[in-house]
Amino acid sequence: MARKNLFGLTPPSAETPAAPAAQTDRPLAGLKIPQKASGPVGAISQSLEAMSARAQRADAIEKKLSAGQVIVELSTDLVDGSFINDRMGLDAEKLAELKEQIQEHGQQVPILVRPHPHAPDRYQVAYGHRRLAAAKELGIPVRAVIRDLSNDQLVISQGQENNARTDLSYIEKCHFAWNLETNEFSRETIMAALNVDKAALSRMIGLVLRLPEGLIEAVGATPSTGRLRWNELADMLKETAKANKARKLFKEEGFQALNSDDRFTLLYNSLKANKAKPANKPRQVKLGRLAVNIIETDKKVSFGFDKSTEPGFASYVEGQLERLLNEFKTMNTETDSGD
Repeated sequence: MARKNLFGLTPPSAETPAAPAAQTDRPLAGLKIPQKASGPVGAISQSLEAMSARAQRADAIEKKLSAGQVIVELSTDLVDGSFINDRMGLDAEKLAELKEQIQEHGQQVPILVRPHPHAPDRYQVAYGHRRLAAAKELGIPVRAVIRDLSNDQLVISQGQENNARTDLSYIEKCHFAWNLETNEFSRETIMAALNVDKAALSRMIGLVLRLPEGLIEAVGATPSTGRLRWNELADMLKETAKANKARKLFKEEGFQALNSDDRFTLLYNSLKANKAKPANKPRQVKLGRLAVNIIETDKKVSFGFDKSTEPGFASYVEGQLERLLNEFKTMNTETDSGD
């Protein structure tokens, strides 16, 4: 019913008899030509002419839909997402911008859908998920091209559209490739969808397999983070301790409040940070009953001793510091002059 109403086509009244006609299905437009019983000559002629005109219009629509030449308006309630997810969430800011553009100028670029393979009178998106979401939030029909696509044709169209728009980040493409692989699409289909060669595809799927499960979803699309940084992160996460540290970081309050690039940077920096260089073992100098502990690092030296052993010694040393420093400087000056 929904598809017939889209094009304003209704069958002739049941009270008007017509000559028998073969039923013709038009799956893309969802149209059928009904059969009618015989009747008076005048009624037959009138009915045949009406049916012929409708049939010609339906044939023209069906041919154009098959070639992807007709843009139709569909209720967003009739359109489902693709069975393969290529995006890691919709960016709220970009979606708001798109809604504003559509409000001001209308939807300039149609989405691509196919008749839903498992739900009559419904459709399934090949590409245009953000445009669909924007139209849905605006409460308006979505402009779409309908094509009869196989699963392979759908994912290829989906991937190639995103590639043409440079719309997916590197990690989203990797995740999309891995998703297609796990759904048993051939490597040839995946390469066509992403427009990559066999070696690049192997690297993309390999990257996903090297990362702990759930990490990509936790971090997000990272539109400003490319292949090299993601590979560095994967190398760091080979260590079990760092993988566990990453999982703890995901649970920290405020992590998901960051945008995806900031989440990646926080994770990357926390794992890459060098551990503080351990201080050298303290050494001890005995001055009679007084033991002086000396701790030396690259940047500082600390002296420590028990005040109870020689009460007042700390104050005495403090009072001698300026004299000792001046003597040290004088000694170094004389050494440098060659005396």
